[in-house]
Amino acid sequence: MLNIPALEKLLHELGQLPGVGPKTAQRLIHYILKKPEYSQNLQLALAAVENEIHLCKNCFSYTDQPSGLCHYCLHPKRRDDLICVVEEPENISQIDASGIFDGRYHVLHGVISPLEGRGPGDLKIKELIERVDRWMTDQPQSSIEVILALDSDLEGDTTMMYLAKVMADRPHVKVSRLAQGVPIGSHLDFVDNRTLSRALENRVII
Repeated sequence: MLNIPALEKLLHELGQLPGVGPKTAQRLIHYILKKPEYSQNLQLALAAVENEIHLCKNCFSYTDQPSGLCHYCLHPKRRDDLICVVEEPENISQIDASGIFDGRYHVLHGVISPLEGRGPGDLKIKELIERVDRWMTDQPQSSIEVILALDSDLEGDTTMMYLAKVMADRPHVKVSRLAQGVPIGSHLDFVDNRTLSRALENRVII
């Protein structure tokens, strides 16, 4: 870009962001150059994120709390016998916005993907098992439900099958997944076969 190394480097770094192509990166650079105060504010914001944000030591979402725990883990009225497993921290806000789920969360930070060289050891699966085992030790007569809220694609299904198998030999542990089916307001003409088959499998009596 204009054969200026500093701008070329910025172009490269911005291009690493998801959804930002070369043209978008160039527009962002032009905006930054025209608004020098924005560059300063952006630097401060990035520094604050780097210095203040870290993973929750319990569920592995993001937090800035000195205790090391996030808002959801610190909330005194959320249920400890419900753990919703999600792929990434941003999935938590989507589920919580429903207003229905009042349990805790656990973030895997990815899904099993052999094609990308990502196995169970690369995710927060061991930590999830440890959480469940601690519950079984502390509450030996109580049950706990692990809800798998992962995408219904090949990688997500593989991860859910793996987790279900790992949990299968643990008493008082129920493993469930989100129901799959036809979205409200949609027409069958526009529903793919995979979604339709899931809808039939998860049909309910009315």
